[in-house]
Amino acid sequence: MTSLLVTGGAGFIGSNFVRQVLEETDWTVVNLDLLTYAGNQESVADLDPERHFFVHGDICDADLVAGLLSRHRPDAIVHFAAESHVDRSIDDPGAFIRTNVNGTHNLLSAALDYWHDGGSESFRFLHVSTDEVYGTLAPDEPAFDERHRYAPNSPYAASKAASDHLVRAWNRTFGLPALITNCSNNYGPFQFPEKLIPLMLINALEGEKLPVYGDGQQRRDWLFVGDHCRAIRAALERGRPGRVYNVGGNAEMCNLEVVHLLCDLLDAREPGAHPRRELIEFVEDRPGHDRRYAIDARRIRDELGWEPSVDFAGGLAATVDWYLANRDWWQRIRDGRYRSERLGKRRARA
Repeated sequence: MTSLLVTGGAGFIGSNFVRQVLEETDWTVVNLDLLTYAGNQESVADLDPERHFFVHGDICDADLVAGLLSRHRPDAIVHFAAESHVDRSIDDPGAFIRTNVNGTHNLLSAALDYWHDGGSESFRFLHVSTDEVYGTLAPDEPAFDERHRYAPNSPYAASKAASDHLVRAWNRTFGLPALITNCSNNYGPFQFPEKLIPLMLINALEGEKLPVYGDGQQRRDWLFVGDHCRAIRAALERGRPGRVYNVGGNAEMCNLEVVHLLCDLLDAREPGAHPRRELIEFVEDRPGHDRRYAIDARRIRDELGWEPSVDFAGGLAATVDWYLANRDWWQRIRDGRYRSERLGKRRARA
C-alpha cells in the first residue's frame, strides 16, 4: 500500500488518522473534506505538502470523487466523512441523510467503477462507523459484538446504520472489497468542542457551567483516538473484505465520572478559586438518549492482533495537556475565526 484517499480527513478522527499515517508510514494521502462546521483545515495545515494533498470538496460530488480516483489511483479509500453529533441530528436529520447515506452511496459507486476499471488487486474500501448503530444496552447486558442486531435510536445512528448496510450490500452483491469498523466514543487531540470531553474541558477552563444531561449516569466505552487510528490501519492492512470489526477502549465509565476526572485534572494543573466540580449543572436529558454502550473487541484482537494501548486515565491526562498547550486552536473555534479566515487559506490540490 502506497496511497490513500481519506474522506473527512480534516475532522477529529480523520485528522488524527492522516497525521499518524504520515508520521508512521511512507504512504501519501489525498484528503477530501467539505470543511463544514466541524472540519478544520488548521488540524492538518502543518503536514508535508509532498505527501498530503488537501482537496476541499463534497463526497456527494460524483464527478469530483471519480476524478480523484482516476488521477491519484489510491490503494484504498478510508471513509470518515460524516455528520456525527447526535444533538444536531435531532435538529436537522436531513443533513445527516445527505452526507451519511447519500454521500456513502456515491463513494461506493465511484469505488466500484474504479475497482472494475483497473484498481489494484489489493484495493480496499474501509468504512468507519460507530457503536451507536447497535442501540442501547441494559446495565447487565453483554457488550456489543459484531453479531449484535442493529437498533439505532437517533437520526445520527440511523443514518450510520443505513450507510453500514450499503457497504455490506456493495460487498455482498458486487464483490467490492469493503470492510466496516464500529468504534466506541473517541477522545483526544483535535476534537471539536461540542463533544463531551472538549466541551467540559474548555468550559471548565473558562469558568462556565458544565451542562450534564439527566443524571449523568449514561455509560460509554472510551477509546483514545490514536489507538482507534491504529485499529483502522490494522483492518486496512490485514482485515478480510466483508468483515466487520468492533473497536473499543476497554474503559467503560459514566459521563459524570468523566466530568469529575476532568475537573480534578484541571484543578491539579491550573488551580482556580473554587473546585471546578462546583460548575457542574444537570440539565434536561437529550430525547432518546441511549443509556449504555459497551464494545466487545475480541474479534479485532484475535484476528488482527490489535488491542488498545492507552488506558483512560493516561489518555485523558494527555488530552487535557494537549488542550492546555493548544489554546489558540480551540479559541479560534470558539470565537468563529477558524471559519471566517479559512476561505483565504485553503489549498485545494486535485
